[in-house]
Amino acid sequence: MRDSSRALRLGVCGPVGTGKSSLIALLCRELAGGLGLGVVTNDIYTDEDARFLRSAGVLDPDRIRAVETGACPHTAIRDDITANALAVEELEAEYGDLELVMIESGGDNLTATFSPALVDVQIFVLDVAGGGDVARKGGPGIERADLLVVNKTDLAVHVGVDREQMVADATAAREGRPVVALSRTDRASIDALVSWVRSQLSTHTAGTLVPQDPGPMAPHFHADETGGTLHVHDHDGLHVHEHAHR
Repeated sequence: MRDSSRALRLGVCGPVGTGKSSLIALLCRELAGGLGLGVVTNDIYTDEDARFLRSAGVLDPDRIRAVETGACPHTAIRDDITANALAVEELEAEYGDLELVMIESGGDNLTATFSPALVDVQIFVLDVAGGGDVARKGGPGIERADLLVVNKTDLAVHVGVDREQMVADATAAREGRPVVALSRTDRASIDALVSWVRSQLSTHTAGTLVPQDPGPMAPHFHADETGGTLHVHDHDGLHVHEHAHR
């Protein structure tokens, strides 16, 4: 169980271009009238996502903080959460009315997930423009995040994607975990998203929320410029260095 006296921390993760910032802007518009909100964005070397949200006018600009990760986006949400945790704590110290803090990951691949030490619940975002087969590919975020959002469903007809099949594939991959097929032109889908967030907040406030870990990213490799060194990151808190001789 988490401390229910502090704000609920909601992570929003997914590949580049799936609409994470727009989803957060949407939630700010829908919730800001009745809830104390804060946002932390992640970019590698810029504060572009934070600037987008500030310019959208969805929240007091000072309640939107930017973290520049300086490395792969998943590093700051999974491996070393210090910068994000400090940003959240600063918001909580400055705004005593905070009830929900949304943390947006930088765009990453299909296996990126938040550490449960950073967020209480997490949303993984896909969009139909990424291809109708993406949901079938699975991965910890798609399969086990608290909520999967299939975004921009109104574009399906324009990109040759069978919307219903993609949502069905996503639902099958998640084995009963919730899926929202979201479109800004579909009020019912917006209401479903907002209702889910409110339900998580209610569970958190009641002190009964138990964060679930979708699981770490799969190990992957980085070769140096000569191709001689492989760095294996297991993304469960350990970093193993292997050396290959050529």
